[in-house]
Amino acid sequence: MTAENTTFIWSGTDRNGRKSTGEVLSTSPALARVQLRKQGISAKSVKKKSKPLISFGAKKIQPADIAIFTRQLATMMKAGVPLVQAFDIVAEGTDHEKMRDLILTVRADVSSGTGLAGALEQHPAYFDELFCSLVGSGENSGTLEVMLDRVATYKEKTEALKAKIKKAMTYPIATIVVAIIVTGILLVKVVPQFAETFQSFGSDLPGFTLFVLRLSEWVQSWWFIILLGCGVASYVFSRAKRRSKRFADWLDAAALNVPILGSVVHDAVIARFSRTLSTTFAAGVPLVEALESTAGAAGNALYARAVRRIRDDVTAGTSLALAIRTTGLFPTMLLQMTAIGEESGSLDDMLGKVADHFEAAVDNAVDSLSSLIEPIIMSVLGVLIGGLMIAMYLPIFMLGSVI
Repeated sequence: MTAENTTFIWSGTDRNGRKSTGEVLSTSPALARVQLRKQGISAKSVKKKSKPLISFGAKKIQPADIAIFTRQLATMMKAGVPLVQAFDIVAEGTDHEKMRDLILTVRADVSSGTGLAGALEQHPAYFDELFCSLVGSGENSGTLEVMLDRVATYKEKTEALKAKIKKAMTYPIATIVVAIIVTGILLVKVVPQFAETFQSFGSDLPGFTLFVLRLSEWVQSWWFIILLGCGVASYVFSRAKRRSKRFADWLDAAALNVPILGSVVHDAVIARFSRTLSTTFAAGVPLVEALESTAGAAGNALYARAVRRIRDDVTAGTSLALAIRTTGLFPTMLLQMTAIGEESGSLDDMLGKVADHFEAAVDNAVDSLSSLIEPIIMSVLGVLIGGLMIAMYLPIFMLGSVI
């Protein structure tokens, strides 16, 4: 069992005799001194970095951070910087503590003689099988800098696509949640003030006003149960999504049938399928293995099963275009471009063009959706908030007309 890497703070002198300080990731102070000596640093003091007494949790590593790291590493290697030195430069340039620790851990493994793909495989939470497979292909073929550039492009495009989908879904959900919160505050704090005023009117109230007053009383009596129920429902939903494959698969299938948003999700899945298969095939990965990696990166259970069915058909000798057609899930454009790519021997190029097309389609759809959703949301807010105000002021207006 290997010892856990720890961050050490060191102070000493560099090759030119200048005083210097910094941090190094190692398993012990002695090994840290050895690592520093290899870098030409004479360490006078090496101490374990202390942790703060109160910590609110370090920022988590996101897929976007991995995409940035891959691009930086690819740029360094294309510029002729040695791999280990490239790790040092990238780690020194980031202020993301966990990301820096991850980079230094991978660097330590590479310095000890482990291949880059092997070092990355030790961290499956951040570097998936597809990522490691592509890097391994680059190492085996002697084109690591080219492959890193392709992987960086793939990650950047994939994360950009995810960001667009998140943008399309987050804005309306956030607005609806805010509208519900504002409505709840009005029902609990504002409407009761009007109710006290209405008691002195001595006349019958309009039906709409009575409905709002009863709704306010119900919310005041049960607000804690409502909040608790929402919290429990959210927890059960998220836990069921993580634990139940059947439920997660049902959600993926349902997402494709949601009006307007379903077409955006569909185009995003097609773009991800095309981009992943194009990147892996261009890297020299055999088609069957490329399809297996593509299934894992599909992002939708329905299409992941379809891709594995395609893989089985291709293994049995069926052409890729025919295997895709038999699933009945992929658009005609993809089928035609795949057939042309197979005939001309430029499958990766054709799939790349398909990915570009559907990524642009997602981008345009999200922009159009944002323009469409804004007036709808304003209308919903107007009905909710305006309806409450009308219900409260309607008795006052009626009283004024009687006088």
